[in-house]
Amino acid sequence: NPSETSEAHQRKELCHWPCRCPPVPTCTPGVSLVKDGCGCCKVCAKQSGETCNEADICDPHKGLYCDYSEDEPRYETGVCAYLIAVGCELNGVHYLNGQTFQPNPLYKCLCVSGAIGCTPIFTPKLAASPCARVTGRKKPGQSICGPGQHKQLQSTNYRLMSAYRSLPLVLKKKCLVQATPWTPCSRTCGIGISSRVTNENRKCEMKKEKRLCFIQPCLTNILKTIKIPKGRTCQPTFQLPTAEKLVFSGCSTTQSYKLTFCGVCLDKRCCIPNKSTMTTVQFECPNEGFFKWKMMWITSCVCQRICSAPGDIFSEL
Repeated sequence: NPSETSEAHQRKELCHWPCRCPPVPTCTPGVSLVKDGCGCCKVCAKQSGETCNEADICDPHKGLYCDYSEDEPRYETGVCAYLIAVGCELNGVHYLNGQTFQPNPLYKCLCVSGAIGCTPIFTPKLAASPCARVTGRKKPGQSICGPGQHKQLQSTNYRLMSAYRSLPLVLKKKCLVQATPWTPCSRTCGIGISSRVTNENRKCEMKKEKRLCFIQPCLTNILKTIKIPKGRTCQPTFQLPTAEKLVFSGCSTTQSYKLTFCGVCLDKRCCIPNKSTMTTVQFECPNEGFFKWKMMWITSCVCQRICSAPGDIFSEL
């Protein structure tokens, strides 16, 4: 029928050029700020179950797409839905892809394609405001704080901490412990530093954490020290004959250690740490006292063909 065909193609024009954009909105925590489907303006992405169209796109960072199947035959307005993907597991409980759950009264989490993202749930406590510490009477509804002071108070009362990461996540003392992987050691030989971001602390706040790392000693001819077995091209780990004190920033450890180092290969492969634990070492500085550092204690290494300089952010590209 010609009339039905013309009606099916009558879709509302949602994009208009040149672009005229309103002020950039402030999205609620967990909602992505993205460009609209017209490629013009920054908007808050639509979430699961919300209506969507050519301009109002669904949140791409959560694996959402616009399902137009219920708007046949125009296919103009849809509903945001999750793509089919794997679920998540936390503390022995399995969650479906796109499922929102609350493993703890302090956190609200979302499962997205095998990764879990969590945002704190705030119940603000009414505390005495420093702006109210004045003498005299004040009219009802009148504030004695300026706009700048109000903004400063809001920033101190609310602290956001959210991160997407791979499993597993661990709950410790009402804190959902999250951490990024440790960065590669800053030095290929001698004592270096690696770092990560974690909230495993008393305040459960995201902070940068550093540790010492010692992959290999700086020897002029390391192949003379390491004995590679016959018929093999690599020796993954080795130890020095005697225990030695570690030297860092002109200070030496109070004890001697016999560390396990990563070895070498006769071919183009390199050996990197595979398993390690964390220990604390104490250094003594001449006429300056003592200080302690966390240190990576290597237990095993693996030899591989993917070798890159430490700190090279483009090594995996």
